[in-house]
Order: sequence, then C-alpha cells, then structure tokens
Amino acid sequence: MDKDLLKKTVIFRGMNDNELDTALSALKSSEKEFLKDEVILHAGSTTTTMGLVLEGSVRIESNDMWGNRTILSHVGKGHVFAETYAMAKDEPMLVDAVANEKCKILMLRIGSPGAYSQDPSLWRLKVITNILDVFMRKNLILAGRNFHTSPKSIRGRVMAYLNSVSLQEGSNEFDIPFDRQQLADYLNVERTALSKELGKMQKDGLIKTKKRHFSLLLPFSSSDSVSRKDV
Repeated sequence: MDKDLLKKTVIFRGMNDNELDTALSALKSSEKEFLKDEVILHAGSTTTTMGLVLEGSVRIESNDMWGNRTILSHVGKGHVFAETYAMAKDEPMLVDAVANEKCKILMLRIGSPGAYSQDPSLWRLKVITNILDVFMRKNLILAGRNFHTSPKSIRGRVMAYLNSVSLQEGSNEFDIPFDRQQLADYLNVERTALSKELGKMQKDGLIKTKKRHFSLLLPFSSSDSVSRKDV
C-alpha cells in the first residue's frame, strides 16, 4: 500500500508513518476492487465501513423502484464516501455507492464518534478533524447540486453546472466526470433533451463539447441561468 498516497488523502492528511500504520490497523482497513457499474454499497442496507477511493471513481446515486436514477455526486481518487452512514449506528443507506469505472477502494471501519472521545490518541484526533472537513465539503457539494438543478430550463441547469465547474477549475476549458447519461441524471433531465440543448448551445456559440470535454466560448455566469429570457 502506497503510504505517500494515503497521507495525501482527505482522511489521513497530516499523519506520519507511525500514525498511519496505527490508524490502518485500528480501522481494520482492507482493499477491494470493483468493476464498472458494480454496486459497492446498497441502498436499504446498513454499513459500518466507509470507502476511500484509491483508484478510479465512484458515483453516489438514488434509484427508485420505477427505475429512475438521480446522480447526487461524484467521488474521485483520494476522497471518501459513506462516512456518515458508517458513523451513524444502524442507519439504512438511502443511496447506492456505485463504481463509476474499474476502481480500487480502501474500506475502513470508522466507528462511532463516541469511540474517539474514549481514546484521545493523536491519530484519532487527526481522523475526526479530517472527517469534519469532509462533512463541510460534502455540504457544499450538496448545496451546489441544489443550485445546479434549481433553474427551470435545461439550458439554465447546464449553464449553472458548467459555470461552477469552470470556477472550480479556474479555466473555461475542462473535463467533467459524467458521460451524457450521467450528466442528465445529475441535472435531473432527460438525456435526449439534454443532448438537443447542448447542440443548440454549440450552435449559439456558447460552448464547444466533445464527450466529457467542454469549452465555454462566451463569458456567462450562473446568474444567467435565472435572468436570461431563454432560460
């Protein structure tokens, strides 16, 4: 296991080698590999483990009994998922964690918050501090998705999402983590309608896109998604 890689991840950030070894042992870490679209954790089940993405990526999605899918977030290398459910005793998961591509996951038995007050080891303090940072950032991600899906029109949702990614990347040219179907599920729109709108936006000179790659050709802000007449 690559210790240098692990020390750069959100959970083990700030640890030295001895602290990392102790943490990995105490958290009963185990590596698992998953194929693309394989379900890692199922909705309706409970879990005592969280996942740390070592290779590939994971998507968090909600699937109802009628076959409708909503993608809530994308979890990339070095980031974690299911930490809240792993720390909340016997709380059934409301979402699926699915391999977005072939991936390698480090499963960690994180335990309840009470365990960290009973054993004030320095490595535990660093873990709980890092998890609090994860919670904060996850809240920002969820708030971002609400912002992306609040416009009534498809164009408004696309513009809000692309504008956010552009700001995060610091560039008008970037790759997104979703294919067309996944982007449609994330924005909560039909795929055919999304593809049609992307074609119109290219024709209007707003964007250029090929697969997951996007270029924003005209400066527009997320406020356009609620102020433009055609949105």
